[in-house]
Parts: sequence; structure tokens; C-alpha cells
Amino acid sequence: MRLTEPDWEARSPWSTHNDKAEVTIHPPERPVNGRIQVPGSKSLTNRALIIAALADGNSELHGILKSDDSYWCIDALTKLGVQVAIEGDMAYVDGRGGAWPNSTGELYVGAAGTLARFLPGALAIGHGSWTLRGSKRMSDRPLSPLLSALTALGTQFDYQQSERCLPFSLQAAGLQGGEVHLPGSTSSQFISGLLISAPYAREQITIHIDGEVVQRDYVQMTLDMMASFGIRPEVSHDGQSIKVPTGRYHAQSYKLEPDISTCCYFWASAALTAGCIRIDGVNAHSVSQPDIEILDALELMGCVVHRGDSFIEVQGPSQLKGGFTLSMKKWSDQTLTIAAMAPFADAPITLKDAAHIRHHECDRIAAICKELSKLGIQVEEHQDGLTIYPGQPKPALLDSHDDHRMAMSLSLIGLRIANVRIMDPGCVSKTCPDYFERLSALGVSIAY
Repeated sequence: MRLTEPDWEARSPWSTHNDKAEVTIHPPERPVNGRIQVPGSKSLTNRALIIAALADGNSELHGILKSDDSYWCIDALTKLGVQVAIEGDMAYVDGRGGAWPNSTGELYVGAAGTLARFLPGALAIGHGSWTLRGSKRMSDRPLSPLLSALTALGTQFDYQQSERCLPFSLQAAGLQGGEVHLPGSTSSQFISGLLISAPYAREQITIHIDGEVVQRDYVQMTLDMMASFGIRPEVSHDGQSIKVPTGRYHAQSYKLEPDISTCCYFWASAALTAGCIRIDGVNAHSVSQPDIEILDALELMGCVVHRGDSFIEVQGPSQLKGGFTLSMKKWSDQTLTIAAMAPFADAPITLKDAAHIRHHECDRIAAICKELSKLGIQVEEHQDGLTIYPGQPKPALLDSHDDHRMAMSLSLIGLRIANVRIMDPGCVSKTCPDYFERLSALGVSIAY
């Protein structure tokens, strides 16, 4: 019996395992040990694709992630008239200088939050009429702050179902300049979405951020990439306002960092099995992705972490430690990862400051509490997080909730107990289509 019905339309041709109803995971016979590489960052890939498409000239993007989210981004850009060629992990993008060759049509964003938040502004700088659709869950996720800001800057929207949500039609006539306000508490992607398009406004745009920004590092990621392509916004001393000069991006040869979010599951596998995982191509001191903070948490749990110039290696302990509280505000995508590890610690672990993940692919706080409870683990749900108590999980059929991070995190429990079954393994294609093959290569028993 299927638990959460996946939105099959959101799966791309790069997706795998959609024909598999469930995956069963058994612990490896020995500690997980390996030296691996992971593909490029999901967050960086879609930023780079859209900025390169807006730029003057032809860009080369090295190390892109080939996942559902990036597929729908490339699909949308192609429908806009941008030539994008994919060769292995390389993308060659023929930038259009802010002028889309096609001026009308329908674009589909799948379940990609980055694309749903970055594309409207990129469309608004041109002239034309576009209809945007997304997955069922993406149509429920908040867009109001961004769309309200774009409306104030001269873009017209016609909402087909709910106000300020997908699906909608967008009438673009160029972005005016001026001052706009965006909240910081809901999603940093609203700020990034406006930042990416702002250089092409008729006059300078100043973005005022109301309140504290969740995952501010992702705003900095956007600013850093804009600078790499030739646009340098001015950020106030308190970080609450950003002035974006008018200008144009210039094509680049750009190398994307490995996806740290994906790295975390493999480091966690070492932590859970007293194994050792080394991931090459990563420098902890230079990566721009906030999930790198998991290394500090793994050390707190008893792991030994080696941070090299071009690798990071995690050695797991004989017993994971608990008895602490972690703020997940900056690296909330790993809330589920730590929650899946916590039952095997020697004391409770509390995760807080992650209320915004209730609005991701699913209500991630409610979902992980529900699935851990199915395993017989004591868990307390809080408005902004959860507390997980040590325990011996029992085999169960678990619901992935059509959420890649739920599926990958729950799979980690199968490294310690047999017969962990997870529904809809294909949902991992949003981030890492070959995730289960990678686990299998490390000695984990995977059966469909």
C-alpha cells in the first residue's frame, strides 16, 4: 500500500527507480569505509544556470548536478530560447544578455524551490507573457513575498488558483528600480530570487530585509556567484539591506563545489557504523554551503574529522554521543540527518530553530517525528524542531513523504537495523538519483 502518493509529473528523465514501490535496507557486514566523490551542489547548479543564461556570452559550468531540479531548470531555459548543452557533468550555456529569444509559453518548475523562486524575477526583466506551473507540493509552498515584490516593481500576475501561488501567468515589461522589502524569516530564496534579476532593472534596486534571515549563508552564496559573473551588490553593515547596481553578467568558466548536503549522508554512514568515509574535492574552509556545519556536530557526537585542503574524512566512534541541543537555523537541511542518527546516541538530542522546514517538500518536522515513532523511537515534536531519545529501532515500513531528504535520512537507520523499508525510493532523484547505488557500493545491502 502506498503511503504518500508521489507527484510523478515532477520526476524528470534523470530520475531512477520510479518503478520501485519500496527499498529494503540491511546493515553492512562491516563498517562503511570508502573514498568517494559527489556531484555538484544543487543550490549552486540552478543559480549558475540562470545567471549564465542571463549573462553576455557563453559560459562553461563544471561539475553540475544532474537531478530533477536541474533538469527542470534546463528545460525552462531551453523553452525560453537559451541553448544549453550537457556533456557529462559539464553545462555549456549560451547567455542571452537578459533578452529571452522566446516571449511566450508555459514553463514547468517541478518541485524545485530554487527554480520557482529564481525564475519569476528572471522572466520579469524581459518582455513577454509566461505561464508557470509546478508540482502539487510546490503549488502549496509560499511565494507571496517574492511575487509581491515583483508586482511592486512592475510585473503583472494572474493567479489561476490561489493568490500569490503557482500556477500563475506573468506579464513582463521590464523591472523598474527602487526600494522593496522582503521578509527574512520564511525563505532566503526570495531574497536570492530578486538579487539574481536585479542588475537588469531600469534603475538600481535596494532590497530591505525585514527581520532575521534564515539560512543567510544561501544569500551570501548568491552574492558570491553574482560577483564571479561581474556584479557586486553593496551589503549594509548589519546585512539588512542590499543595493544592487544595474549592469550585466559576463560569461565565465565556473567550477561548482560538490554538494555538501549529499556528502552529509555518507559522512553520517561512517559515524553510524564506526567506519571511515573520505570525500575528495572538498575544502571545509572554502565551501560556501552552510551544511558544512554538520562536521562540528559529528565531532560533538564523537567522530574524528580530518579537514584536508582537498578532502574531508570522517571516522565514526564506537558509540555516538548525545546530551546536547543544536541550532539548525543555518543548516536546516540536515535536521533530518541528525534526527536519524540520534536514536543511536547515548543521550537525547534536541534540534531547534528549524520551523521553516515545515514548508519544504513536506512538513519535515511532523514527518520525521511520525516515521521515528513507527520505529518505536521516543520523540517529542516542538514548533521549531524535535527531541529524539536513544532507543533500539524496530523494523518498519516508512513513508518517504515524496521528499528526497526524508528518504535519504531514513535510509541511514537501515545501516544499524535490518529490514528498514522505505516507500518510493525514486524520490531521491531530486538531489541524488544514484544514492542507493552509492550506498550499495559501500557495502550496504539494498533490495527492491
